Amino acid sequence: MNTLTSTLYDIDFNLWIEQTINQLKKGNLKDLDIKNLVEEIESMGRSEKREIYSRLKVLLIHLLKWKYQPYKKTSSWIATINEQRTQINLILKDSPSLKPYLRDNWEDCYQDARIDTATETFLPLETFPWECPFTPEQILTPGFIP
Repeated sequence: MNTLTSTLYDIDFNLWIEQTINQLKKGNLKDLDIKNLVEEIESMGRSEKREIYSRLKVLLIHLLKWKYQPYKKTSSWIATINEQRTQINLILKDSPSLKPYLRDNWEDCYQDARIDTATETFLPLETFPWECPFTPEQILTPGFIP
């Protein structure tokens, strides 16, 4: 890689972050690498959304397993349910504007969770209702177990 034509962003990402922070703190906006800064901020937003979706799916999978495979209940399922719920609630507390994202993607996430739960449990897909048997409010409520 030719360091003369490459940006610091390409050569040393961490150093680029440190320098960008320093430039912002000093109000030195003219030397900012705006293109890469915008890209990184957009990426942060996408990452938060992916994390919500992923954690929601894991939470739904474990709630479905708990409800539809009661003979295999384990304490690790409860631990996973509690951890995913806690992390989703923390993300939503830090970024309340993501609540609509959770609701807008609820059905898609449930369908993904439904398919993955059937795969994991070897139960027929039809075991799990087409519509989610839980509401977003229920699954995010500490202590809720179906």
